[in-house]
Parts: sequence; C-alpha cells; structure tokens
Amino acid sequence: MLGSSSRGLSRWLIPYLLSGSKRQAPPHGQPVHLLLAICDHYEPKRGNAPPEKARARVRQWVEEYPRLFDRFRDADGMPPQYSFFYPEDEYEPELVDMVAELCRHKSGQRYGEVEVHLHHDNDTAENLRRTLLNFKKTLAERHGLLSRDKETGEIVYAFIHGNWCLDNCRHDGRWCGVNNELDVLRETGCYADFTLPSAPSETQTRKINSIYWAVDDPNRPKSHDTGIDLGTASQPPNSLLMIQGPLTLDWTRKKWGFLPKIENSCLQKSQPPDKNRLELWLRSCVKIPTKPNWYFVKLHTHGVNEPNQDVLLGEPMVRFHEMLSERANRDPLFRFHYVTAREMANIALAAHRRLDLTIQEARSLRYIPLG
Repeated sequence: MLGSSSRGLSRWLIPYLLSGSKRQAPPHGQPVHLLLAICDHYEPKRGNAPPEKARARVRQWVEEYPRLFDRFRDADGMPPQYSFFYPEDEYEPELVDMVAELCRHKSGQRYGEVEVHLHHDNDTAENLRRTLLNFKKTLAERHGLLSRDKETGEIVYAFIHGNWCLDNCRHDGRWCGVNNELDVLRETGCYADFTLPSAPSETQTRKINSIYWAVDDPNRPKSHDTGIDLGTASQPPNSLLMIQGPLTLDWTRKKWGFLPKIENSCLQKSQPPDKNRLELWLRSCVKIPTKPNWYFVKLHTHGVNEPNQDVLLGEPMVRFHEMLSERANRDPLFRFHYVTAREMANIALAAHRRLDLTIQEARSLRYIPLG
C-alpha cells in the first residue's frame, strides 16, 4: 500500500507533467508583475507552548517585523505585507490583540492582516458553521479585524485549513469530517481559500498552479480537486475562489542524489527564500489568462515555530527583500508588489473581470479592511 506522501505525489505528478508547456520563464522584453503574498498558519501556542512562550513568540513579531522590513518598498510604495491566518482553536484575546497591533502599527503603517485558520476533527457541518460564524464575529467586533464585502456589506474572511484537510480530503477522514465544507465556508463569508499546495501530503489536489472556482459536491470529499480557472468562463453558481501557491519540481536540489525535490511554496528553516526559488515560483505560472503578465505567488509557512522564525525574522528574509529591490532597480520591466491574501483575491477578481485597473487600484476592488 502506498504511503500518504506517495499517494499525494501520484495525484498531482501526471497533471504536472502534462502542464509542462505552461511552466516557462517570463517572456524576455515583456513586463512582469510579481504579486507576493505570505500566508502564515500563525500558531503562537504551537507545540502546546505555555502562555509565556506564546506571548514571547508574538512579541518578537511585533517588535522585529517593522525594524527589519520597514525600509523596503514595493512598486506601489508598500512595505512587505503579511497575512496571519490565526487558528480559532488557539484563540487568546491577548495574543490576537498583539497581532492586531502589528497590522495597525503605531507608526501609522500597515504591515499585514488577520484571516481565519482552523484545525478540527470528526466535525459536523452544523458545528463548523457555528464555529466559523462565532470566530468571525469575535475577530470583527472585539478586535476590529477581517474585511467587509463592498457589494453585500457582509463581514468576510480568507481561510486556510489545518492539516491541509480541506473538504474532508484525507483518505481516512481525519482532521475534518465535513464533506460540504466548501459550501459552509462560502455561506459563512469566506471569500477565498488559500490552503494549497499541500504536497507531499495526500491532501494535494490534482489541480495545481491555479486560481479557480470550486463547486462543492456534498456527496463526496475533496470537491476542490477540480474547478474552472478564473478568466476562462463565468463564475459558476455557489462556487468558492481557490488561490493556490506554486507547486513544481526543483532539479537543483536532489533527494538521494538523483530525484528532484518538491518546490511547494513553503518557507521554513530548510526552505529559505532565494533567487533560485523565485525563478521556480515565476516559472510555475500561477496566472489568469486575462492578465498574462501578473504572476501570483502565494507562499505559506508556520512562522512562530522557532527555527522558521529565524528565517522569517532573520537574515534570509532580509536578503530576499534586498534581492527583489536590486532586481527591480536593474530591470525596469520587473515590478514586485507585496500583497495580503485579501489584496491577492481582489487582484485576481479584477483580472477575471477584465478590468482596466492598476494593481494598486485593484487591491481593494471588492473586499476592504474593517480596521
């Protein structure tokens, strides 16, 4: 019997091989707009950390992030942005207030936004709905976080599923339990899911390197295994926006000396950002055909895990931002944009609707911050 990693590889490797013509370097002589979103499974209590350790972890982010990164600016004059997907199952008002302090910094600068993360197991649709609505209300009313839909007035959120198990997609049914999870998310105000990629996990979908609409089938799990790409057709009724990060093979890094390693958009101690990974992210071509020079790069991490924190709040990330700035200064056709999850969803919708907007104008197309 295949292990879970083997099952995950077998699901996406064939679609990956068949999409080879799509994966290519940006055309020479044409403008490139890199849209960079870092989506953190932000878990201060990870590893059953005591309250003092959890507070120290968050305090380091609040103090170090502005000090390290405020000197950097993107093509729109924005500093590096960060999306904190905070877990409902770890909710502590004091910790959320500390994260909110960073998002609404005393300097007047905004360094990120908070969205929703959730770990659950053996759940029901009714309980999931109640959990999400209550957490959404708490984040919005108590902390002034999340966003509002300009078209409906509803409070909305982006989502990342804990353990990658969106829509009950493990073969054993663990870490979810809800076959109609996409519908529950959409009906409770989720404007986009940012869970994927999850390779080498078995939870990885066949559909890769895509921004697409997924329609729930409550009679089966993993309805997001397929979907309709934005910019190719109208939005299907009752669909949820899925925004994936790059997933590819990295032949510059080898396993056992001859097999390529997986590039799965993860930032961690063993996978710091660098020039080679940036090229792989661009070559993965997570794009919308109506805006072929907009490259969507959604990365993920578990940032408060101390070894990863050394990367994300340390020299590797500083060097990465320096590299982006130096490349933009050398190449007038290369522009990078630091975006939050919300802004990336708005920009994707602007591309889908074929709107003649700049990226700066598209950042708040439909969803706007409450705070």
